[in-house]
Amino acid sequence: MLFKSHGGVHPKDMKAPANQTAISTIPQPAQVVIPMSQHIGAPCTPLVAVGDEVKLGQKIGEAKAPVSAPVHASVSGKVVAIEPRLNNLGNMVTAVIIENDFKDTPAETLVPAPEDDLEDPDKIAAIIREAGIVGMGGATFPTAFKITSGWGKVDTVIINGAECEPYITSDHRTMLEHPVELLKGIQLIMRACKVEKAYFGIELNKKFAIELLNFHGAAEMGIEIVPLKCQYPQGAEKTLIQTITGREVPPGGLPAQVGCAVFNTFTSYSVYRACYEGWPAIERVVTVSGSAIAEPKNVKVRVGTPMQWVFEQTGGFQKEPWKIIMGGPMMGLAQYDLAVPCGKGTASLLAFAEDEDKTVENPTCIRCGQCISACPMNLQPIYMYIYEEKGDIEMMQKLNLTDCVECGACTYICPGRLHLTHAFKTGKAKIQAYNAALKAKEEAEKAKAEEKKEEK
Repeated sequence: MLFKSHGGVHPKDMKAPANQTAISTIPQPAQVVIPMSQHIGAPCTPLVAVGDEVKLGQKIGEAKAPVSAPVHASVSGKVVAIEPRLNNLGNMVTAVIIENDFKDTPAETLVPAPEDDLEDPDKIAAIIREAGIVGMGGATFPTAFKITSGWGKVDTVIINGAECEPYITSDHRTMLEHPVELLKGIQLIMRACKVEKAYFGIELNKKFAIELLNFHGAAEMGIEIVPLKCQYPQGAEKTLIQTITGREVPPGGLPAQVGCAVFNTFTSYSVYRACYEGWPAIERVVTVSGSAIAEPKNVKVRVGTPMQWVFEQTGGFQKEPWKIIMGGPMMGLAQYDLAVPCGKGTASLLAFAEDEDKTVENPTCIRCGQCISACPMNLQPIYMYIYEEKGDIEMMQKLNLTDCVECGACTYICPGRLHLTHAFKTGKAKIQAYNAALKAKEEAEKAKAEEKKEEK
């Protein structure tokens, strides 16, 4: 039985072109750019120096903070630079640049884990952390920390196979081509989380994948395949939890507060590879699609590969690209420099031609309320937009603007073409800056009071 969730929209899925052929492997670039921050949390410190020879899969970046994930070399070769480089978030971050020797000489650490270790939650979590695995759907939250921080709280594991954004099919192809490995990866996550049951939510437009996973014994492994209605944002974490379990994550809350932990499909496959094959997170499947793309397809891409190289090796553009997005068309991030490297969370690269531009010169609200109906978080986007425009921090907080998941459903449905999602991102930044300034003021006043007290 599925539970009802609020809101949602039904964009055309546009998945067929990229999903018709098997995953292929593109040639490696002459250089890879490995950012030391490919995850939520503390960035890594390089463990190598310029001039060092590195091996495939060698750990080249590490952070001691619990919320972090190590970074590994995706090719073998020579470190030619360690310098700030632009990442796909538009930030300059420290990166290790490796000149590829095209030998793929493996590191000595690339060995499968002992079978006994794969029965121990602590050891599985340690393997996952050492492999640098994060939320591969784009969230990039360190997987090991999600597991260990949920011990004693989480009783339900949910695997997100909805892949509800248009165009993206990398997870779907992974289900079709690696069903056994994927199920074994989910089983390892269950053991690590110390739970006996997992739910694998998959939208009904992936019927053959559902049948294939059931054929390979999902139920016997304690994994229930849950067919989901095709609706965006069905794959949003909180929406998925509510749809499958009926539990509602409270405003400002986390899934663990309602006993749930959600993991991405490719993350689960990466867990299998780390534990059974010894491979860290150095490669992923990327959907390359969009109206400007000549040959939409899914390809295996090494972490650190420049976006420009990926487009060139997949047939290039059939039309001049007007906008290039890393991620989906609803929540993805527009890119302005194709030298930016693909990271662990790069599930897709989309290129759109100019005739896809739907912006208008003067966006105007017509008070239709469709944005409110579409919001999966049951928020009031139009009022949030009005108060964000005014810079009214108090009202933005009262309207729970920070609970916006930036899914873009309100922007998609808006007939007035308001830039709602962008406004909410800006609003969050304003709230964060306001609260930081308030905290700094309170601390300064407290310090001043202490000084006066000492003088007396």
